[in-house]
Amino acid sequence: MKKAMILGLAAVFALCVTGNVFAQSDAEKECVAKCTEAAAMITKDGQDAAVAEINKKDGKFVKGDIYVFLMDMSGVMLAHPMSPNLIGKNLLDMKDKEGKEFFKEFISLAKEKGTGWVDYMWPKPGEEAPSKKSSYILKVEGKDLLVGAGIYK
Repeated sequence: MKKAMILGLAAVFALCVTGNVFAQSDAEKECVAKCTEAAAMITKDGQDAAVAEINKKDGKFVKGDIYVFLMDMSGVMLAHPMSPNLIGKNLLDMKDKEGKEFFKEFISLAKEKGTGWVDYMWPKPGEEAPSKKSSYILKVEGKDLLVGAGIYK
């Protein structure tokens, strides 16, 4: 009886963990897809059209807590639907609550690898306290720009 209970609990635990992995995987896929679509829009329709769409809180580059932002390689935020106060500011020296200069990491990653993930602390939309976040960064081909979208953990 004891073994059956332990096996049952282990099976439930395994299903919960597996479910969370798949859910996160779907969120990661959504970040990659939205960044790829935003980069394609910049290339096809131009930066101004992409900035206008990325800045829309209810636009196609926002889904729940996932949203795309656009930066240039000098650290200036060009579009951000959830924090319009950041637009036009150079954020290169901004640090998260743990002292991480994550915007510098975004740019280094974009320049060196073209794409990848960066972990840092950032407030969820509508909140002030920072939460753990991981953002997918994608360099826009042929431009000194990067797009990013992240998931809260």
